[in-house]
Amino acid sequence: MKRNNTDPNVKKFIVIGVLCTASSLTDAQNMDLYQHTTPIEPYIIQYRQDLEAVNYFYGPMPKNWGFQQSAASPEQINRLIKIDDGYLAKLKKFDYTGLNTNGQVDYILLNQKVRRHQDELKETLASYNRLKFYLPFADNIFQFEQQRRRGATVVGKDVAIILEKTAGQVDVAIQKLANMASIESTDVNFLVNMVESLRLRLESAYDFYNGYDPLFTWWVPKSYEHLNEKLIQYKDVLQAKSNWKVFNDGSNIGGQPIGKAALNKKLREEMIAYDADELLRIADKEWAWCLSELLKASHEMGFGNDWKAAQEKVKNTYVPEGQQPALINALYDRAQTFIKQHDLIDIPELADETWGMIMMTPERQLVNPFFTGGREISISYPTNTMTYEQKMMSMRGNNPHFSLGTVQHELNPGHHLQYFMNKRYKPYREQNFNTPFWTEGWTLYWELLLYRMGFAKTAEERIGMLFWRMHRCARITFSIKFHLGEWTPQQCIDYLVDQVGHEPANAHGEVKRSFEGAYDPLYQLAYLIGGLQLLSISDELVGSGKMSYSEFHDRVIKENYLPMEMLRAILTDQKLEPNHQATWKFYNFK
Repeated sequence: MKRNNTDPNVKKFIVIGVLCTASSLTDAQNMDLYQHTTPIEPYIIQYRQDLEAVNYFYGPMPKNWGFQQSAASPEQINRLIKIDDGYLAKLKKFDYTGLNTNGQVDYILLNQKVRRHQDELKETLASYNRLKFYLPFADNIFQFEQQRRRGATVVGKDVAIILEKTAGQVDVAIQKLANMASIESTDVNFLVNMVESLRLRLESAYDFYNGYDPLFTWWVPKSYEHLNEKLIQYKDVLQAKSNWKVFNDGSNIGGQPIGKAALNKKLREEMIAYDADELLRIADKEWAWCLSELLKASHEMGFGNDWKAAQEKVKNTYVPEGQQPALINALYDRAQTFIKQHDLIDIPELADETWGMIMMTPERQLVNPFFTGGREISISYPTNTMTYEQKMMSMRGNNPHFSLGTVQHELNPGHHLQYFMNKRYKPYREQNFNTPFWTEGWTLYWELLLYRMGFAKTAEERIGMLFWRMHRCARITFSIKFHLGEWTPQQCIDYLVDQVGHEPANAHGEVKRSFEGAYDPLYQLAYLIGGLQLLSISDELVGSGKMSYSEFHDRVIKENYLPMEMLRAILTDQKLEPNHQATWKFYNFK
């Protein structure tokens, strides 16, 4: 006989059970959701899109689909400042107390990003106002561009008259420059970018009317060509007046030291709670550790304290010409086997399948003497067009033991895995909070971890991995010393050769790209500092048994780009103040 259960308490327990199950599912869904977003994400995305909308409308119209990069006009800058004001007001009204740590981190980073952007805009506007006497012709072009935006009707003859007048103003400006000895290089760069922006705006307006408006097409082309040529000439004359020059030290390398105050300001913006002097101490301590390890390996190889002789032997283990791709594949497979054996991270099958390989051009090798990575690994090895000396330096500098710890740095679980995962988890962070301390910190961390775990089996392999670790110490030292104005580029080159064991040409390329390229002054020091930050977090969480390596690495890679201090806050579930500033001291100087 079937029992008819009408006990109200039983019904109550059933309801409670259903609610608890639903609550658990909701909690699980929320946890999964926070792998991809936070309540602040819409503000972050909208802010980026609003800036792009303003820059698209108030900048020169691109010839094709896309975005035309150019210096902003004063009108454009003022409109962007208003956008920033609006988002600062939105954030001020937001209920910060209702956010979990992940949301708080996004709030803090967006707030800092908007404020920093507004400060930069105001500095740019101040520079324009300070230097606008070099640009007496700018307003005529800006006004023509404003007419073009919504297709205002223009009188062709009047436009031609204005363009001829403007060309005359440019000519007068060129003549005035003839009487000037030189101009500060940063001012010249600003002016050249602004003149090019004006030229693009002129071109954009001209292309809109020419061929479509009959009288414009009859009157304006020659006047436009005349003005365009004058603007190009003015750019050339400005560049010739720059006081920028290569250092008189034999290196033939230029660059502009930014000074201690600017360097420390950048460190604070990257949430590094150390100043430049303290980072130099970290570099010295890490280099001393590397040296002690290097001497152990040198003794094992029979070279005693002559670690450079041991390193010289290692350099000469290079593979024959044409065989470097095969070596890369072998080293990659070895790293993946080690990572799987120790259950360090689960690399998606598609990420393992889809990394590519290209050969680096001889031109790129002049400033990138070692391979680079990301979507693919770019292999630096000699080509037939190089001199004998260049070929030997490239082969010796990219020998198997030097490459042992860095193939995985460039591919999986390094830059390629970053590229793969950043598109799939919180991609808005990569687009908005990009920092080299995460980009290079994550990849360098793997070098530190693998060395600690015994990935290098022989003394030769340890020397190879230590070369790169010493190199990262040296990057901190020479970057800071240069930007403090204490070292010239040649002194930086000599330091790399003498204290790390670089080939001279490779050291020259390293320094040249550091100071003449588009790298931020902090980029080169971010490798080891970011790696040490992440190693400290790993020791705190994995070392204490709170997480396994696999769990830890999975969480880190899915958080996407963040200052390491913010990553630590998320992983340790800290509660942060809205105006949070860097406080975390991750390094033990003892």
